[in-house]
Amino acid sequence: MNEDLDRLRGIADFQFGHGAGRLLFPDGIRIVYSRSTNRPRHIYLDDTMIANFRPTDALLTVTIAGAERLNQLPGFTGYVVVIDDVLEFIEKGKNLFARHVVEAGPGIRPEDEVIVRDTKGDVVGVGRAVLTSDEMLRFKTGLAVNIRRGRERHK
Repeated sequence: MNEDLDRLRGIADFQFGHGAGRLLFPDGIRIVYSRSTNRPRHIYLDDTMIANFRPTDALLTVTIAGAERLNQLPGFTGYVVVIDDVLEFIEKGKNLFARHVVEAGPGIRPEDEVIVRDTKGDVVGVGRAVLTSDEMLRFKTGLAVNIRRGRERHK
């Protein structure tokens, strides 16, 4: 268990930045293992799922609860800020288009796990980036983030 926890923290630090591992996975988390491979699959804090381990690329996908924890990380750059007009769609899990992006954290690359925020800084969704942060800001058409979970769907 401790070995898996250390490994998950290391992956979180690599994927989201230094300090993300301890913030996302404090002591007392519960790891659910895959029955077929006996590898970590779901990570819970109390009774709330905060992340999933994706075995295909050995990275993490976060839930809304996990994103809210990551949103507290100083210097976190894996975020996209959207205009208020599209919040209701993002909260329902609809995809985010480049024309609706107000700000994007520096260094976002396609396939990165990103947090979608409103203009006040609150988490409204999580998903996978399709464009780089520069492209999200420059392009006026096209998909920017493939939303995996919206806040409204996971209350």
